[in-house]
Amino acid sequence: MKRLFIYISEGIKIAFDALRSYKMRSILTTLGIVIGVTTVITIVALIQGLNKSFEKQISAIGTDTLFIDKYPWIITSDAEFFTYRNRRNIPVEFAAKIKNMATLSKAVAPTLYTRRTLKYKDRSSERVLVVGTNADYLITSNALPEVGRFLSDTDIKHRRTVCVIGWDVKEALFPNSTGVGERITVGEKKYKVIGVVEKKGSFFGDSQDLNVYIPITIFQSTYGVQWRSCGIEVKAISPDVVEDAEIELTGIMRRLRGLKPNDENDFNINKQSLLMDTYKNLTSTLWAVAIGVGSISLLVGGIGIMNILLVSVTERTREIGIRKALGARRFDIMVQFLIEAMMICSIGVFLGILFAIGIAKLVSATTPLPASITLWVAFLGVGFVVMIGLFFGIYPASKAAKLNPIEALRYE
Repeated sequence: MKRLFIYISEGIKIAFDALRSYKMRSILTTLGIVIGVTTVITIVALIQGLNKSFEKQISAIGTDTLFIDKYPWIITSDAEFFTYRNRRNIPVEFAAKIKNMATLSKAVAPTLYTRRTLKYKDRSSERVLVVGTNADYLITSNALPEVGRFLSDTDIKHRRTVCVIGWDVKEALFPNSTGVGERITVGEKKYKVIGVVEKKGSFFGDSQDLNVYIPITIFQSTYGVQWRSCGIEVKAISPDVVEDAEIELTGIMRRLRGLKPNDENDFNINKQSLLMDTYKNLTSTLWAVAIGVGSISLLVGGIGIMNILLVSVTERTREIGIRKALGARRFDIMVQFLIEAMMICSIGVFLGILFAIGIAKLVSATTPLPASITLWVAFLGVGFVVMIGLFFGIYPASKAAKLNPIEALRYE
């Protein structure tokens, strides 16, 4: 153990002297490692940031909520879009029928949408998403009120002109108050504000707080439903029965649609896992790009290390011969050159990690993406040092160790 420590300490000193003697060559050699490590770790940090951002946004959907719709969430071509567009619309009445028939669901909320300008005195908020729904929407979409209350069954039944506003709407129309009890204009109609939904953030760049919720009965009479397909949100009684609830809902929808056994479904039941699967496919491509680009950069850096060590072996042939003549073994010479290779790698990896941390912090500070570098990246860096140092240093080190001491002493 003591002998190994001496080998390492002497090897580090010799390697440091060699690098200092050929500064420019050492810098250019190290640069390839720096670029490779920076590339890999930066992409890893960006993917981790994407993961955190996506998980945070998609958690708002809920793992136990199913969404019945005319369209699937993921459409890959124009041809698919036109196929789905030609499906029959889903009527609002289906929501009540599903609620009566489903045994694995605890809340069913029909949803209709349009966009309108909201006004209060001299203030306005444009392109606000108007959501027509019922009291169950509170459960299916976790639309918890920060102030006041959400829509009730009585509001729906008696067609009350009341509304619940999102946080961004509250900030635009009532910057100094909650707005509860005030009357606002939604499109051309007056509504009394009865609540403010707690801040929900954005979902794929679309604000979930620039919404206003009104009774679906009022929505139908005001905006009509002839050309609108209703979306239906269904909350399962437990996350454990989501798959069974989906099967049950599929059977109910086929029955309501009057489909025959051989007919394809003319509706879709969307769920959180569909987005997760699509996201994983996308990030797997990013991982492949990261590995490919990083591998090429590290390969170039590794070849540079091998080159500088081969040149170093040639230039230090006489030195190697003297050391062998004084009793140095092959193992001693090999360790010396391997340590030199790992030292170059260590400097490159260290600088690469520093640059990657700087880039990650810059991205986090200037964009909504929470790019971050975790502790395991340090272990990844150590792995790079060992892998590149050993792989590309072993041949020059072996060549140096095999030099004949007599021929090496004659080298001019």
